[in-house]
Amino acid sequence: MTDTAAPRRTVFILNGPNLNLLGTREPQIYGQQTLADVEALCQQRAAQHGLQARCHQSNHEGALIDWIHEAGRLHQQGLLAGVVLNAGAYTHTSIALHDAIKGTGVPLIELHISNVHAREPFRHHSCIASAAKAVMCGLGVAGYGLAIDAIAQWGRPPQ
Repeated sequence: MTDTAAPRRTVFILNGPNLNLLGTREPQIYGQQTLADVEALCQQRAAQHGLQARCHQSNHEGALIDWIHEAGRLHQQGLLAGVVLNAGAYTHTSIALHDAIKGTGVPLIELHISNVHAREPFRHHSCIASAAKAVMCGLGVAGYGLAIDAIAQWGRPPQ
């Protein structure tokens, strides 16, 4: 018997530099949850919406760009729900990430665990915000689930 169900749309959860240190790096800012906790939350929330979550983390800008390109290919095929990107410090420096987001046309939420606007002035500027569909910050790790909730609503008719 073959499975004729349509493939589930995918949400990419991309985490940039130093997010592998969650739970130990500045817990007063980023909390006690680990990256594994974040990924479990994302898997669970995506499944609640009938989505498939693909979680990736890298300390290398090029890897993040490659995953955005991969998400772009899924987007062209109608198989991408969206992307949640916590680019870490690359948020403030990476024109290359901005260009990858714009070039692929992926619907993307820029996410930050902390409120970057209440922190050091260099964190107040984002190179990628103008290419993102939305920006979320300051909601802690719970922001990942809320971002997936928002992505799940994209493309659905209003109630």
